[in-house]
Amino acid sequence: MEERTLPIMPADHPSGRRLLDMCQTVLTPLVEVPAAVLVLAEVAVLFAGVVSRAVFHSPLVWSDELASILFIWLAMLGSVIALQRGAHMRMTALVGRMKPGPRAFLDVVAIAAPLAFLAVFTSSAYEFASEQAFITTPALEISDAWRAAAMPVGCALMGIVAMLRLARVGNWKLVAGAAFLIVLIAGAVVLAQPALHGLGNANLLIFFVGFVALMVLSGVPIAFSFALATFGYLSQATSMPVVIMVGRMDEGMSHIILLAVPLFILLGLLMEMTGMARAMVAFLGSLLGHVRGGLQFVLIGAMYLVSGISGSKAADMAAVAPVLFPEMKKRGAKQGDLVALLAATGAQTETIPPSLVLITIGSVTGVSISALFTGGLLPGVILGITLCALVWWRYRKDDTSKVERASRGQILRTLAVAVPALALPFVIRVAVVEGIATATEVSTIGIVYSVVIGILFYRRFDLKRLYPMLIETASLTGAILLIIGAATGMAWSLTQSGFSTMLARAMHNVPGGAPAFMAISIIAFILLGSVLEGIPAIVLFGPLLFPIAQGLGINEVHYAMVVVLAMGVGLFAPPFGVGYYSACVISKVHPDEGMRPIVGYMLALVIGLIVVAVVPWLSTGFLPT
Repeated sequence: MEERTLPIMPADHPSGRRLLDMCQTVLTPLVEVPAAVLVLAEVAVLFAGVVSRAVFHSPLVWSDELASILFIWLAMLGSVIALQRGAHMRMTALVGRMKPGPRAFLDVVAIAAPLAFLAVFTSSAYEFASEQAFITTPALEISDAWRAAAMPVGCALMGIVAMLRLARVGNWKLVAGAAFLIVLIAGAVVLAQPALHGLGNANLLIFFVGFVALMVLSGVPIAFSFALATFGYLSQATSMPVVIMVGRMDEGMSHIILLAVPLFILLGLLMEMTGMARAMVAFLGSLLGHVRGGLQFVLIGAMYLVSGISGSKAADMAAVAPVLFPEMKKRGAKQGDLVALLAATGAQTETIPPSLVLITIGSVTGVSISALFTGGLLPGVILGITLCALVWWRYRKDDTSKVERASRGQILRTLAVAVPALALPFVIRVAVVEGIATATEVSTIGIVYSVVIGILFYRRFDLKRLYPMLIETASLTGAILLIIGAATGMAWSLTQSGFSTMLARAMHNVPGGAPAFMAISIIAFILLGSVLEGIPAIVLFGPLLFPIAQGLGINEVHYAMVVVLAMGVGLFAPPFGVGYYSACVISKVHPDEGMRPIVGYMLALVIGLIVVAVVPWLSTGFLPT
């Protein structure tokens, strides 16, 4: 998905234009070919681990470690490709309404600001990689610098790409003006450093609310907005070394469970290429095609079914959206409504087991994980019902007179064709439940299954499309993971400030007993979810707030469901929710288009959340007594 930027014009001088073209020609394969190889290598390594363990009963102890090393390189090279393609998420709702002059200026700022960040951050990334050289990995017994070097190399390449993009801007007055503005702001922050040190936690508002909002609304890519705010806070308002931020970003981007993101993206693309997606949509369309909003109902149900398989919401969305969206668009659905509904279903299914957030709650609070898994099923259904009600209302006036209702024979024929494709979600879930593959590895089973079924059953597998699909996978992965990495660094900064303890103390002192505490928890976790992802927020606040809830007589499983769903609403709600931008990347829809339609879906989710909060039985009714 491309940013909305000003028309990028070549430099006026012919020799300059040729030099830029030559640099681009050299740089593109230098980044894209290794990225494509890394995607294939991830599939091969993880699938080899599954086969070795499940078939030969001889686990490859090094497979996860190697996959993790390759993954951070894939994430950084993918980020470079995304920057080349202008595919990093940015919000242009405000910029797009401006006159051409200011809009062109802010479009240049959106290139120059990331370049400024990369210029000051790359040295810290190199320092981090140098420090990691003294650490030896446990399984492969090699220097951890092989993994950590991905960060400085990726930053340096992104810096080169940003400079090339600025060099192609024809109006050098805009470039000089953008550079002057950035230097002016940076200089003002540096001069204000003594005053900032004395403000304490007020700096959180200045950097993580003020600066982030200013950059996001000005059209600076979301990932770089988060990263610039965190860098500014650490370097100017604290005494902590910035190299710590590199470590936190590295940790956030290379988390082993996130390996499922590129693999499920590739799986979705393969399902489309092999004809599996078309077969599934044809069957689902024969069942619900005559119903107003039929495929929207299918999307809600599909996200419920696949949720929890990968452990990553981005991966869940990547598995579903490519299958359903093309047909939904053909049937007249608007792109903004599709991405809004996809993001809403991501929030709806946060409690579906096996949820990593629920596992984290169990590990840090002592609540039974099996009880959390049991309690998480029905709340997801309740939110699904509220979303379905809104879908029915929005599509109730659709003209379906030209859509023929499929006969029983047509349904059976499309079912026969779709059976191998429909079996895929069940194959994946069985592989996880039976312990054949982990949540990280299971996507490789889906990829191999799709290739085999595509070749043998649907007889469709176009090798010419494979390379572009691998590049697309890398680009989407980089765009998603750079946001996650930047958000992780920002979350860590919040934790070090003592903000979590201060918030817990304030919530404990709110008058009104259990109902007031529950209401404050919902509001607090919606806000926290837009800044922190589920796992960091739970690690921070779970040990502090769960004892308070228990002391007020709130069932711990019930409280967990409310907290997780509230965080999900925040995570997928714009303008700050990281999950919303992940949905936009996966859907290839500009964030601006989903802003208006998502308001209704968020309200539907909040209504469902309130129902879950008010009726504890929905979370505890099936627990053993």
